[in-house]
Amino acid sequence: MSSILTNTGAMVALQSLKSINSNLQKTQDEISTGKSVATAKDNSAIWAISKVMESDVQGFKAISNSLALGESTVAVGRQAAETVTDLLTKMKDKIVASQESNVDREKLQADVTALRDQIGSVVGAAQFNGLNLLSNDKTTTAYTAAGNNDDSGLVNVLSSIDRSGSGVTSSDITVNKQDLSTTKAGKGALVLAAAAMTAAGTATANGAASATYTINGETTTAGRTKAVMAGDSYAFDMAIFDAAVSGTPFGSAASGKDEAIYTAKDGDTTADVASGMAAMMNFRLAEQGLENDFSVTVSNNVVTVTNNTGTALAASAAANVDLDAGGTVGGGLAILGEIDVTTEKGASAALAGIEGLIQTSINSAAAFGSAAGRIETQSSFVSGLTDALKAGIGSLVDANMEEASARLQALQVQQQLGVQAMSIANQAPQTILSLFR
Repeated sequence: MSSILTNTGAMVALQSLKSINSNLQKTQDEISTGKSVATAKDNSAIWAISKVMESDVQGFKAISNSLALGESTVAVGRQAAETVTDLLTKMKDKIVASQESNVDREKLQADVTALRDQIGSVVGAAQFNGLNLLSNDKTTTAYTAAGNNDDSGLVNVLSSIDRSGSGVTSSDITVNKQDLSTTKAGKGALVLAAAAMTAAGTATANGAASATYTINGETTTAGRTKAVMAGDSYAFDMAIFDAAVSGTPFGSAASGKDEAIYTAKDGDTTADVASGMAAMMNFRLAEQGLENDFSVTVSNNVVTVTNNTGTALAASAAANVDLDAGGTVGGGLAILGEIDVTTEKGASAALAGIEGLIQTSINSAAAFGSAAGRIETQSSFVSGLTDALKAGIGSLVDANMEEASARLQALQVQQQLGVQAMSIANQAPQTILSLFR
């Protein structure tokens, strides 16, 4: 049936043309934006997923910058530690030469002093963006009524963001500071309520030839959060050895050389305290020429003093220990400031101490090398992960340009045909006029 009021053919042609134009507009939008999902209206689920992934990509870009900063900071510390190791090796040459009696010890001491000053310059300059990984002398974690401890001896490098069902968290690579400064340790002013270095053995005149000292047992003082805290100073009165040898070498020693002092750094454990205390005790013994009479060793955080002459040590362990808080933290190379090869005993003490200093610097360089390797690996992983996320986002929202191009050509032809069909449909009412002629 023909009608002049309702042109069914034109209506069908119009709807087809609208559909073609809509698809053509969508295809043109894909081509102009390069995305098949450009807005939430296009595909809300895919758009939401892509936006979350894009935010992660931005986060990983920030992490890449953090890792680059951390890698540079650790690289400076590693290079400085390696340089210090080389300088200490050169110093060892001078110290070994000073063991000969027929040498100019004054000139050798001048060389040793110059090398020590150079080490100080290297350590002082080993900072990146204001952070020096070779200096850990803060006492911000010293004993307080609340037992505060802020772990200033650790540096955290942001390394990752981890997304899970419960939310997003960050991960860090922790780098331990490696103190290679030459600052001398000092005793604290705050006496703790209980000695943290207690006697595990007996050292009396009853014939005992050795004494054992346990450094910081499991018991802690009220208000303290850790058995060892930064600023805790351990002073061992070396006079315990006077009664076991002829004369009183430590009783008449110069001020500061009659005690072995170790002040805990932030991050120190009982093992660190024990080894540090043993090193200072051995150095003091060597200064007095007693390195062959006594030996100080560490095992399982226990410092053992052995009298190699068999003479009893006429004092108890606890009587020779002074534990205080708030002391001056000594550098890892603090003994450098006391090396004096101008005398025979001083040269002998220097030889006893230099090996430990070299090992300290080697351990520091190795620790930085390990941290640098981990940061480098993480940096490569983050870079690859970022690329993978970008590729994933692209696969979700990017337009297939080849397909879009072919579809555009087809839709343009369909549009032309649709316009032609619309024109034909609009001509249909004209035929009705012929019925009335």
